[in-house]
Amino acid sequence: MNFFVEGLQGSGKSTLVNRLFEKHPDYRTVREGDYSPVELSWCAYLDRARYGEILEKYPDLRAQIEGKSVAEDDRVIVCYTKVSTDNRAFYKDLEQYEIYNGRVSNDAFREITLRRFRRWNGDGMIFECSLFQNIVEDMILFRDAPDEEIMDFYRQVSGALADKPFHILYLQADDIASNINVIRKERSDGQGSEMWFPLMLHFFDESPHAKRRGLAGEAALLEHFRHRQDLELRLCREIFPGRYTVLKSKAYRDADYPFCQV
Repeated sequence: MNFFVEGLQGSGKSTLVNRLFEKHPDYRTVREGDYSPVELSWCAYLDRARYGEILEKYPDLRAQIEGKSVAEDDRVIVCYTKVSTDNRAFYKDLEQYEIYNGRVSNDAFREITLRRFRRWNGDGMIFECSLFQNIVEDMILFRDAPDEEIMDFYRQVSGALADKPFHILYLQADDIASNINVIRKERSDGQGSEMWFPLMLHFFDESPHAKRRGLAGEAALLEHFRHRQDLELRLCREIFPGRYTVLKSKAYRDADYPFCQV
């Protein structure tokens, strides 16, 4: 079995991934920024020529870059956020080669995503937000896709995964605002200044979806999260029936997902 741990930011995905791994230490965990066979968040997706240019541009980081790179066909995936350097320009440079946030065309985005889901043939893996979060966020905020278009896309994803053993564990947040407030405090610096939330708010406010609708601010962001959770739960019910379990965010017991203990 493979597990996809999904839910909104602050719902407790990392904690659940850790608990699953404690039960199954022989499983491989895949978190955001790690190399994943199904998802590309926080990773640069480069053709071979551009990869060579990056290696030449950052010779002092070459060994690290090569150590965090995986070749796939004519492309190289670089887990650039796992490279350690004080050179912030490196991260800004590699960020532009991600496939999210509207950086590639709709057709390219769908083709890349579906191809990787089809080719994946792993076993014994625990994925953190690799099925919904980054893909759905991109389709809503940067491709301005209506719900039915996203549903149609996930019907293709379901087809790509049809013969693969997996189960979705979805952490449903009843009080989204409280969950967000917790991670606002957790992701602050030593002086209590918020680090994560201002970036998240700017990310939302500057998205094509928000700008086209005149949306901005904390209340609009929370409404976006509510809509996204409703849509992701609908995806579970209608596209992945029998292959998901909904857990109450931060209020579940191990007995709520006994199949994970087998």
